[in-house]
Amino acid sequence: MATAPPSPAAWPPPARDGRPLAVLVSGGLDSAILLAEAVRSFAVVYPVYVEVGSYWERVEQVYLRRFLAAIAAPNLRPLTVLAQPIADVYGPHWSLTGDGVPASDSADDAVFLPGRNVLLLAKPLLWCHLNRVPALATAPLATNPFPDADDAFYDGFAGVVSRAVAGRVRVLRPYAELGLGKADVLRRGVGLPLEHTFSCLDPAGELHCGRCNKCGERRHGFRAAGLPDPTTYAARSPTHA
Repeated sequence: MATAPPSPAAWPPPARDGRPLAVLVSGGLDSAILLAEAVRSFAVVYPVYVEVGSYWERVEQVYLRRFLAAIAAPNLRPLTVLAQPIADVYGPHWSLTGDGVPASDSADDAVFLPGRNVLLLAKPLLWCHLNRVPALATAPLATNPFPDADDAFYDGFAGVVSRAVAGRVRVLRPYAELGLGKADVLRRGVGLPLEHTFSCLDPAGELHCGRCNKCGERRHGFRAAGLPDPTTYAARSPTHA
Protein backbone atom coordinates (compact mmCIF):
# COMPACT_ATOMS: atom_id res chain seq x y z
CA MET A 1 0.00 0.00 0.00
CA ALA A 2 1.32 3.44 -0.88
CA THR A 3 2.28 5.66 2.02
CA ALA A 4 0.80 9.12 2.50
CA PRO A 5 2.07 11.91 0.25
CA PRO A 6 4.59 14.32 1.77
CA SER A 7 3.57 17.38 3.75
CA PRO A 8 4.44 20.79 2.25
CA ALA A 9 7.06 21.31 4.96
CA ALA A 10 8.88 18.27 3.59
CA TRP A 11 8.80 19.47 -0.03
CA PRO A 12 10.67 18.21 -1.86
CA PRO A 13 10.96 14.95 0.09
CA PRO A 14 14.24 13.05 0.49
CA ALA A 15 15.82 11.87 -2.76
CA ARG A 16 14.15 8.89 -4.41
CA ASP A 17 11.09 8.80 -2.22
CA GLY A 18 9.46 5.44 -2.93
CA ARG A 19 6.06 6.79 -3.98
CA PRO A 20 4.83 7.63 -7.48
CA LEU A 21 3.62 11.15 -8.11
CA ALA A 22 1.70 12.84 -10.92
CA VAL A 23 2.52 16.48 -11.64
CA LEU A 24 0.06 18.75 -13.42
CA VAL A 25 2.15 20.64 -15.95
CA SER A 26 1.68 23.41 -18.46
CA GLY A 27 4.60 24.94 -20.26
CA GLY A 28 5.00 27.57 -17.55
CA LEU A 29 7.74 28.38 -15.08
CA ASP A 30 6.08 27.29 -11.85
CA SER A 31 4.91 23.85 -12.93
CA ALA A 32 8.21 23.21 -14.74
CA ILE A 33 10.20 23.90 -11.58
CA LEU A 34 7.78 21.80 -9.53
CA LEU A 35 8.21 18.92 -11.98
CA ALA A 36 12.00 19.13 -11.87
CA GLU A 37 11.95 19.08 -8.08
CA ALA A 38 9.67 16.05 -8.11
CA VAL A 39 11.98 14.21 -10.52
CA ARG A 40 14.84 14.66 -8.07
CA SER A 41 12.83 13.13 -5.24
CA PHE A 42 10.21 10.60 -6.34
CA ALA A 43 10.72 7.07 -7.64
CA VAL A 44 8.32 7.60 -10.56
CA VAL A 45 6.98 10.92 -11.85
CA TYR A 46 4.13 11.24 -14.36
CA PRO A 47 3.78 14.65 -16.07
CA VAL A 48 0.13 15.31 -16.97
CA TYR A 49 -1.10 18.02 -19.33
CA VAL A 50 -4.78 18.96 -19.78
CA GLU A 51 -5.69 20.20 -23.25
CA VAL A 52 -8.75 22.47 -23.21
CA GLY A 53 -8.34 24.23 -26.55
CA SER A 54 -6.66 27.44 -25.39
CA TYR A 55 -5.20 29.68 -28.10
CA TRP A 56 -1.62 29.23 -26.87
CA GLU A 57 -1.66 25.47 -26.29
CA ARG A 58 0.06 24.37 -29.49
CA VAL A 59 3.13 26.48 -28.75
CA GLU A 60 2.94 25.73 -25.04
CA GLN A 61 3.19 22.00 -25.74
CA VAL A 62 6.22 22.55 -27.99
CA TYR A 63 8.04 24.23 -25.11
CA LEU A 64 6.84 21.65 -22.59
CA ARG A 65 8.20 18.77 -24.65
CA ARG A 66 11.52 20.58 -24.99
CA PHE A 67 11.68 21.03 -21.23
CA LEU A 68 10.85 17.37 -20.63
CA ALA A 69 13.62 16.34 -23.02
CA ALA A 70 16.06 18.68 -21.26
CA ILE A 71 15.40 17.17 -17.81
CA ALA A 72 15.00 13.57 -19.00
CA ALA A 73 15.63 10.99 -16.30
CA PRO A 74 14.89 7.26 -15.87
CA ASN A 75 12.11 8.00 -13.36
CA LEU A 76 10.38 10.62 -15.55
CA ARG A 77 7.59 9.03 -17.56
CA PRO A 78 6.35 10.25 -20.98
CA LEU A 79 3.86 13.10 -21.05
CA THR A 80 0.21 12.15 -20.58
CA VAL A 81 -2.14 14.51 -22.46
CA LEU A 82 -5.79 14.51 -21.37
CA ALA A 83 -8.38 16.24 -23.56
CA GLN A 84 -10.97 18.41 -21.80
CA PRO A 85 -12.36 20.73 -24.52
CA ILE A 86 -14.20 23.83 -23.32
CA ALA A 87 -15.24 25.59 -26.55
CA ASP A 88 -18.86 24.49 -26.20
CA VAL A 89 -19.01 26.26 -22.82
CA TYR A 90 -16.73 29.28 -23.32
CA GLY A 91 -17.85 30.18 -26.84
CA PRO A 92 -15.86 33.05 -28.45
CA HIS A 93 -13.77 33.69 -25.33
CA TRP A 94 -10.42 35.46 -25.77
CA SER A 95 -8.58 32.43 -24.36
CA LEU A 96 -9.82 30.36 -27.29
CA THR A 97 -9.77 32.94 -30.10
CA GLY A 98 -6.75 35.10 -29.23
CA ASP A 99 -8.89 38.23 -29.76
CA GLY A 100 -8.64 40.83 -27.01
CA VAL A 101 -5.91 39.11 -25.00
CA PRO A 102 -5.30 41.03 -21.72
CA ALA A 103 -2.28 43.32 -21.96
CA SER A 104 0.74 43.37 -19.68
CA ASP A 105 -0.69 46.18 -17.55
CA SER A 106 -4.08 44.47 -17.02
CA ALA A 107 -5.34 43.51 -13.56
CA ASP A 108 -5.14 39.91 -12.32
CA ASP A 109 -8.87 39.36 -12.73
CA ALA A 110 -8.57 40.08 -16.47
CA VAL A 111 -7.04 36.61 -16.93
CA PHE A 112 -9.47 34.72 -14.72
CA LEU A 113 -10.80 31.69 -16.60
CA PRO A 114 -14.07 30.46 -15.06
CA GLY A 115 -13.80 26.91 -13.76
CA ARG A 116 -10.20 26.59 -14.92
CA ASN A 117 -9.10 24.41 -12.04
CA VAL A 118 -12.21 22.24 -12.29
CA LEU A 119 -11.11 21.45 -15.84
CA LEU A 120 -7.48 20.95 -14.88
CA LEU A 121 -8.15 18.62 -11.95
CA ALA A 122 -11.14 16.43 -12.88
CA LYS A 123 -9.55 14.08 -15.41
CA PRO A 124 -6.07 14.05 -13.82
CA LEU A 125 -7.52 12.98 -10.46
CA LEU A 126 -9.45 10.17 -12.14
CA TRP A 127 -6.31 9.21 -14.04
CA CYS A 128 -4.38 9.07 -10.78
CA HIS A 129 -7.01 6.83 -9.19
CA LEU A 130 -7.06 4.42 -12.13
CA ASN A 131 -3.26 4.30 -12.29
CA ARG A 132 -2.76 3.93 -8.52
CA VAL A 133 -0.95 7.22 -8.10
CA PRO A 134 -1.84 8.62 -4.66
CA ALA A 135 -1.29 12.32 -5.33
CA LEU A 136 -1.35 15.01 -8.00
CA ALA A 137 1.04 17.92 -7.46
CA THR A 138 0.17 21.33 -8.87
CA ALA A 139 1.91 24.69 -8.69
CA PRO A 140 -0.38 27.55 -7.61
CA LEU A 141 1.45 30.28 -5.73
CA ALA A 142 0.57 31.83 -2.39
CA THR A 143 -0.27 35.02 -4.31
CA ASN A 144 -2.95 33.39 -6.51
CA PRO A 145 -6.09 35.54 -5.96
CA PHE A 146 -8.71 33.37 -7.63
CA PRO A 147 -11.56 31.52 -5.87
CA ASP A 148 -10.58 28.12 -7.30
CA ALA A 149 -7.08 28.26 -5.82
CA ASP A 150 -7.62 28.13 -2.06
CA ASP A 151 -7.37 25.21 0.37
CA ALA A 152 -11.14 24.72 0.57
CA PHE A 153 -11.41 24.31 -3.20
CA TYR A 154 -8.48 21.94 -3.66
CA ASP A 155 -9.24 19.75 -0.66
CA GLY A 156 -12.97 19.78 -1.35
CA PHE A 157 -12.61 18.93 -5.03
CA ALA A 158 -10.18 16.10 -4.35
CA GLY A 159 -12.58 14.83 -1.71
CA VAL A 160 -15.53 14.82 -4.12
CA VAL A 161 -13.57 12.92 -6.78
CA SER A 162 -12.22 10.47 -4.21
CA ARG A 163 -15.73 9.82 -2.92
CA ALA A 164 -17.02 9.30 -6.47
CA VAL A 165 -14.51 6.50 -7.09
CA ALA A 166 -14.40 5.12 -3.54
CA GLY A 167 -10.70 5.97 -3.39
CA ARG A 168 -8.36 8.60 -2.04
CA VAL A 169 -6.37 10.95 -4.23
CA ARG A 170 -4.81 14.11 -2.85
CA VAL A 171 -3.92 17.38 -4.52
CA LEU A 172 -0.55 18.71 -3.40
CA ARG A 173 0.18 22.45 -3.77
CA PRO A 174 3.48 22.85 -1.93
CA TYR A 175 4.40 26.31 -3.21
CA ALA A 176 1.15 27.89 -2.04
CA GLU A 177 1.29 26.11 1.32
CA LEU A 178 4.89 27.19 1.83
CA GLY A 179 3.83 30.81 1.15
CA LEU A 180 5.96 31.19 -2.00
CA GLY A 181 5.55 33.83 -4.68
CA LYS A 182 6.87 33.86 -8.24
CA ALA A 183 10.32 35.17 -7.34
CA ASP A 184 10.71 32.55 -4.60
CA VAL A 185 9.89 29.74 -7.01
CA LEU A 186 12.21 31.10 -9.71
CA ARG A 187 15.10 31.07 -7.25
CA ARG A 188 14.38 27.39 -6.64
CA GLY A 189 14.74 26.86 -10.38
CA VAL A 190 18.24 28.29 -10.78
CA GLY A 191 20.21 26.00 -13.07
CA LEU A 192 17.14 24.53 -14.78
CA PRO A 193 16.57 25.00 -18.55
CA LEU A 194 13.91 27.68 -18.04
CA GLU A 195 14.43 28.92 -21.59
CA HIS A 196 12.27 25.92 -22.51
CA THR A 197 9.26 27.21 -20.57
CA PHE A 198 6.37 29.24 -21.97
CA SER A 199 4.19 31.91 -20.34
CA CYS A 200 2.30 33.79 -23.06
CA LEU A 201 -1.34 34.29 -24.04
CA ASP A 202 -0.67 35.50 -27.59
CA PRO A 203 2.37 33.76 -29.09
CA ALA A 204 4.11 35.35 -32.06
CA GLY A 205 4.97 32.20 -33.98
CA GLU A 206 6.92 30.30 -31.33
CA LEU A 207 8.04 33.44 -29.48
CA HIS A 208 6.57 35.08 -26.40
CA CYS A 209 4.65 38.12 -27.60
CA GLY A 210 6.13 40.37 -24.89
CA ARG A 211 2.93 42.39 -24.52
CA CYS A 212 0.35 40.18 -22.78
CA ASN A 213 -0.47 39.83 -19.09
CA LYS A 214 1.53 36.61 -18.72
CA CYS A 215 4.61 38.00 -20.49
CA GLY A 216 4.49 40.95 -18.10
CA GLU A 217 4.22 38.60 -15.14
CA ARG A 218 7.13 36.54 -16.44
CA ARG A 219 9.37 39.58 -16.91
CA HIS A 220 8.50 40.92 -13.48
CA GLY A 221 9.17 37.53 -11.87
CA PHE A 222 12.73 37.32 -13.18
CA ARG A 223 13.42 40.93 -12.19
CA ALA A 224 12.03 40.40 -8.68
CA ALA A 225 14.12 37.25 -8.28
CA GLY A 226 17.26 39.09 -9.40
CA LEU A 227 17.81 36.57 -12.19
CA PRO A 228 18.51 36.98 -15.92
CA ASP A 229 15.47 36.35 -18.10
CA PRO A 230 16.36 33.73 -20.76
CA THR A 231 13.22 34.48 -22.78
CA THR A 232 13.15 35.83 -26.33
CA TYR A 233 10.20 38.21 -26.68
CA ALA A 234 8.79 39.37 -30.01
CA ALA A 235 8.35 42.81 -28.43
CA ARG A 236 11.25 44.11 -26.35
CA SER A 237 8.78 45.88 -24.07
CA PRO A 238 4.98 46.10 -23.87
CA THR A 239 5.07 49.26 -26.03
CA HIS A 240 8.04 48.58 -28.29
CA ALA A 241 7.78 46.00 -31.07
